[in-house]
Amino acid sequence: MTETLFNPKTCEFTEFDAETRRLLRATVDWFETRGKAVLKQEDRDRVWYAEFLDFVKREAVFATFLTPAAEADGDPNKRWDTARIAMMSKILGFYSMQYWYVWQVSILGLGPIWQSDNAAAKRRAAALLASGEIFAFGLSEKEHGADVYSTDMMVAPQPGGGYLATGAKHYIGNGNQAALVSVFGRRSDKPIIDSSKALESKPTQQDYEGYLFFLADSQHENYHLRGNVVDSQMYVAAFDLENYPVAEEDILHRGEAAFHAAMNTVNVGKFNLGFGAVGACEHAYYEAVTHAENRILFGHKVTEFPQVQSLLTDSYARLMAMKLYSERAIDYMRSASPEDRRYLLFNAIEKMTVTRQGQRIIEDLADVIAARGFEKDMYFPIAMLGLFGLPRLEGTVHVNMALSLKFMANYMFHPADAGLAALRLLPGAGAAPKSAVRAVSGALSWSSRKLAPRAGAAIPKLRTELAGAAYAPVPTRRDPADDEFLFRQGPSSGLGRIRFSDWRQVFEKFTHIPNVAVFLDQALAFQTLLAAASPTATQQRDVDFLFALGELFTALPYAQLVLEQAEIEHTDPALLDQIFDNFVREFAKNALTLHTKPAATKSQQTRALDLIRRPIADRGRFDQVLAQARSLAGTYEMNP
Repeated sequence: MTETLFNPKTCEFTEFDAETRRLLRATVDWFETRGKAVLKQEDRDRVWYAEFLDFVKREAVFATFLTPAAEADGDPNKRWDTARIAMMSKILGFYSMQYWYVWQVSILGLGPIWQSDNAAAKRRAAALLASGEIFAFGLSEKEHGADVYSTDMMVAPQPGGGYLATGAKHYIGNGNQAALVSVFGRRSDKPIIDSSKALESKPTQQDYEGYLFFLADSQHENYHLRGNVVDSQMYVAAFDLENYPVAEEDILHRGEAAFHAAMNTVNVGKFNLGFGAVGACEHAYYEAVTHAENRILFGHKVTEFPQVQSLLTDSYARLMAMKLYSERAIDYMRSASPEDRRYLLFNAIEKMTVTRQGQRIIEDLADVIAARGFEKDMYFPIAMLGLFGLPRLEGTVHVNMALSLKFMANYMFHPADAGLAALRLLPGAGAAPKSAVRAVSGALSWSSRKLAPRAGAAIPKLRTELAGAAYAPVPTRRDPADDEFLFRQGPSSGLGRIRFSDWRQVFEKFTHIPNVAVFLDQALAFQTLLAAASPTATQQRDVDFLFALGELFTALPYAQLVLEQAEIEHTDPALLDQIFDNFVREFAKNALTLHTKPAATKSQQTRALDLIRRPIADRGRFDQVLAQARSLAGTYEMNP
């Protein structure tokens, strides 16, 4: 499934039902019929994509894909299906991040509506979707950005009932034409939460009571569009509401529920960024490898130069890893439940790591394609702009890293590994020779894993811990089901109670692949570092230090899902070894960064060096993967 690039001209979308296949094919055909020259010219001229939205309306694309089954009025094809939403995100990213954006922002705008108990608002949104309308998510503000505690959108209660909203929103996609804008604000008669204190201690439910989500119409006379804040075909609006009338039936969420709706909407929406990145990288890769294979310099094809071979092979392996991870992450999203919230870590990584891996691919391919990547007839400039934007949308990398770190203790120290905590009690563990520390940690880890069932039977608390980390296997999910849980995720808190299965087991299945074995050795050394030289209280408030730690941590669940999907697909061992060659190098690089951090303790500096390894080189494997990459030259070109 993922061992080659997506080719829209040959892909049959066989994993999906008939109507989904038809709509995906119709979308591909619309872009290919339009052709690259028109697509590029309209991008340069910043033409609003009215003709695309006419197609969306005519074929009911958004209505079919973005209407939950509960609001489908019996239409069997309408449902919220994460798998086909991800595929559409990839297709739109493949052709243009501009077109991806109008789709993505509509998803965000619908999030607070579908989560609401306001049945009339949901019927209204479903009807507007059916008529081909788009939507917007009015959360961010110019002065506060993502600090939603400090919103200046004031909603004043009126003596006769209802409210008047006054305030400004900034960087709101689709804010020019959205039929409904889900707007976050606060009541003028309630106090505001001090956001600096909110980060230190959780506010009470009473502190939240003034916040709310309500609906606004971008065409209303009291909705003042101030302009597009970006110089682009997409419309990213600044708008003001001035005494905008808000009726009771326009209210979606009140109090703390409004906060949960905001966070849970982003949980749903940000997942699609990784798929947009995959699509953009696939199109860019076709252009780069085709150009390099056909260009002769100094009597040699560009693809024969050693540095270009390294760039192409690394980029190909990186892209295949993005695809493997993303495909498996879909399964966790679709199988999520109140009892299994592991998706919250995996979709943060989908947003943060997959998009940054995509940015790295574009940077490396730019060195392959050189000046050709700036020419007006190439898709490549669209990919460059898009891939520098994606890591910085729907919460920055730093925000998603901070979120991911909330899971680190539970992920790294499965209850069966609680014995590793004993390292903290061993004198001198932080500075002891690596061999001694690894011997102790290995003994504690393996013995505690073997003894866990008996210990759990004897100790009720441990039994509860082990049960909390016991999950049924997550199946491949491409069935035509409605992912209704995503709109009843509940409170966005309680992340510290989420447990994870033993991550080592899937790695151990692949230790016959040389670089997987090396990476597992690095991962176990990182586990030892966390136990023997855990972050101090001061370091836990140091975002710069934690970011360095987070780079190491998030590499493990990323690699875990790559291997899980590789097992499902029977991925070529040579490709998998090359993927982990990349992983080993990046893990060592990030370990060195942690070692050199000014805030790192002596123990952390010492233990960080334990993580540095060399990947196992294999020229035959490298040549095999390079040949796969080069074979893509000339296999796809968008219609002119």
